[in-house]
Amino acid sequence: MSLGFVVGESKPTSVTAITSRSLSVGEYIKISIDEGEILGLVERSSVSSAAFTDVRNFHEAEESTEIADINKRDKTFTAHIGILGFLENLRRGQSIIPAIPPIPGTEITQPTNQDLEEIFSPKKDGWLKIGNLLRNKKIEAKINLDRIVSRHLGILAMTGMGKSNLVSLITKKISEVKGTVIIFDYHNDYTTLNIPNVNVIDAKINPRLLEADQFSEVLEIRENADVQQRVLRMSFTQEVKEAGEFWNKLEYEVDLLVNSEDKKLKEIRTSAYRVQDIIEDAQRRFDDILDPEIGNPMDYIKEGCTNIINISELSEKQANVAMGFYLQQLLKDRKNATIAKHGKSKKQKDYKFFEPVFIILEEAHVFIPKDHDTAAKYWAAKIAREGRKFGVGLGIVSQRPRSVDLNILSQMGSFAIMKIIQEDDQRQIASATESTSRELISQLTSLNVGDAVLVGQWTNLPSMVHVEEVKEKKMGADQSATKAWIKADKMKNVGIESTQGLVQKDLLLD
Repeated sequence: MSLGFVVGESKPTSVTAITSRSLSVGEYIKISIDEGEILGLVERSSVSSAAFTDVRNFHEAEESTEIADINKRDKTFTAHIGILGFLENLRRGQSIIPAIPPIPGTEITQPTNQDLEEIFSPKKDGWLKIGNLLRNKKIEAKINLDRIVSRHLGILAMTGMGKSNLVSLITKKISEVKGTVIIFDYHNDYTTLNIPNVNVIDAKINPRLLEADQFSEVLEIRENADVQQRVLRMSFTQEVKEAGEFWNKLEYEVDLLVNSEDKKLKEIRTSAYRVQDIIEDAQRRFDDILDPEIGNPMDYIKEGCTNIINISELSEKQANVAMGFYLQQLLKDRKNATIAKHGKSKKQKDYKFFEPVFIILEEAHVFIPKDHDTAAKYWAAKIAREGRKFGVGLGIVSQRPRSVDLNILSQMGSFAIMKIIQEDDQRQIASATESTSRELISQLTSLNVGDAVLVGQWTNLPSMVHVEEVKEKKMGADQSATKAWIKADKMKNVGIESTQGLVQKDLLLD
């Protein structure tokens, strides 16, 4: 069935069409040319009315309504269409743009469901369903899991638009094939995710494994406190790291500086006193976080599982240090495993994971910011550059793309982009994703919860998809303040009734 015709200036990459109805942004169309059938994506759609042109007041508008109803030629439906490539090549995962643009007057038709299924729902290993096409609910949208591990993934969206659900869905899909996932959970969103083989780890830091500058960050010594930093470096020796009583030995070394008679050291005595206080305070405040007896935290990560590292109890600096440590060790481990797999290692087994791992960093704008360096950012950048060679996939998740380091963001081979309103965020996305047109980015403000634009190597073509909901866990939902206040007020009025009575009144139930 004819949808319309190509009009105006035509290009090999885009055309404008006048259509019989208003086409939806994200809808696919087919154009037949001499070289073959090509597929296009509606990137912008508009409708105009001749009767309403130059209408200046209410009465003219009222009269124009009657004219528009009578005149079938009044409405003009215009679609701006991006050319995606020849249909035959797209079925094989190849995007080849025609050398010659469609001739104005060429008919536009609707592709068949079979056409779309072959492209967006391949029946191949490694392709798993993530949802359905937004403009054609009958077509399953599948993604290539291999590509997100080998080429990395960025998930970008405003708060509440479905990022956590998408992360959970991808995690669930990987768990179904017994893959290894590691999620750094900064807001405790995933610890109750009810899928098979979940391993929840409360993040702890073993100070013995840190460098002096990392330990300084964990202790929250101010960055500009140069003398205090120097005191810690002098005290935090290898002998301290290997001591049976770590804290006692560290305090003893600092105490030596406090009581030193060396004239060269007297100038740092005041700062040494302050470092003593900081160490004592840290032992009290961070008792659940700093543990010199836990060994290597990597030992708690399990292969073939979804490993959720709960870093919600750590401060931002502590979380950065912990994440940097994990990322460094994971990359090192995968390098050793890859070398061993190719039979080039002369050592005994010095790696933990023999198969690829996929790492997800929530709140990426916090840990890999564009305006300053962090330990996590340094190692995330190395994984983004080198990880594909060693089977380390990186997924970064953020609601503030404008604050994420562009060098790392641009190395993500695939993207899921949900509703984004801020123009700065849209510009950052445009800079990082070459395959996303300006017209498509401009539509991000109109997406609903769960809708996403998928681009990059994990899908055969740019697509607008509604992501299926993970039923096993509802995450990221806003709390109802009104409901909580009303419930609290009722609790006060109940007085000393029994717990059973409260349950009967539904006051203790969510």
